[in-house]
Amino acid sequence: MKRKSAAILAAALGLTLFVSACAQPDSAPSLTPSASPSADAAQPSASADAQSAGGILSSFSAEDLDGNSLDQSILEGHTLTMVNVWATFCTPCISEMPELGELADEYADKGVQIVGLISDVLNSDGSVSETQLDTAREIVSSTGADYVHIVPSTDLYGLLYQITSVPTTFFVDETGAQVGYTYLGARDKAEWSAILDEVLAEVGA
Repeated sequence: MKRKSAAILAAALGLTLFVSACAQPDSAPSLTPSASPSADAAQPSASADAQSAGGILSSFSAEDLDGNSLDQSILEGHTLTMVNVWATFCTPCISEMPELGELADEYADKGVQIVGLISDVLNSDGSVSETQLDTAREIVSSTGADYVHIVPSTDLYGLLYQITSVPTTFFVDETGAQVGYTYLGARDKAEWSAILDEVLAEVGA
């Protein structure tokens, strides 16, 4: 059954998605784009109605990998926050993390921060898997991606259920409203730098 499902998904989404992105497992809480995605495709941002309702990250509480409490206040003081949704099983996710760590440092003085959101540290009942947390910590340490990584709480389940592949990356402003597009798949440093410059220009930075 899983092989058949994977074959259908590959046909629907295209091979490039699986070269630079990983499908979420059935057990993981899974932003579904309105069009068929590819690794190079950017999808439209959240609707104006959704943003006027407060934005996709305008109100939440969660913890980071060290157990520190987080909420929407982590967005304050940042013109732009790049949210990279990743998973511990996803090779493309992990392969881009060293350069995301470099970008986090290089763009900090431009008002940009990068935040990771780990999609596969939850058990099927919604509890947090300590084993998966340990794996995530090891990955962050080994890749030098030492920016904040959010452990999903119930406040973020609605967002995660829309994520069908990882990495998925999107941008929000200080209020938690999405800016620009949602990007599916991993990219190299030069590509992300060009995208960051474009989104910064869009917000007038």
